[in-house]
Amino acid sequence: MADTPSFAAAVRARLAQALARRAQAHAGAARRVMDDRVAALQAAPAAAPEEPAAAPAAAVQRATLADLVAHAARQKTAPVLAAPARPREAAPDKPVAPDDRTLQFFKRTWSRLSADQRLAQSRATLPENAGPLNSHHLVHRSLLLMRELSPEYLERFVGYVDALQWLEQANEAAAQELRPAAAKRSMAARR
Repeated sequence: MADTPSFAAAVRARLAQALARRAQAHAGAARRVMDDRVAALQAAPAAAPEEPAAAPAAAVQRATLADLVAHAARQKTAPVLAAPARPREAAPDKPVAPDDRTLQFFKRTWSRLSADQRLAQSRATLPENAGPLNSHHLVHRSLLLMRELSPEYLERFVGYVDALQWLEQANEAAAQELRPAAAKRSMAARR
């Protein structure tokens, strides 16, 4: 327990440094609030009360949990500083761009679901009496091995295949639109 205050002081110092770096990117009221928080963190080690050394471990854990719950309740009512502020030049009716972590989460989830869906489609169209050299059977088996060895690679691979398939469909649609126009021009040229 003797090294706990020094560890807590080190954590507070790191937090103060990180908050000071983040405060440099802000201005106005947000900057003042963050600077006040940095000053409070830097003053906290000197004002921290000494903990009794003979406290039982369970009582310390309960006290720590109670402190955490109280802190969470205070943070719930405090303004969120980490959330990006709405740009001043943006119109009030336009939504703010979603967080990068949220986008990454949904992108990963979508790619995982897409890969699983493609595997299910491959399994559904697999011939029952396919021999070991059947091309569809070989592709399905390679997809299963990809999923076993590297699920992330399979997700990226399926993403590339989906993109190529979309390009092929778009190209076919454009070609079908051009065929009637070319036929009309050739008919008009014959007359």
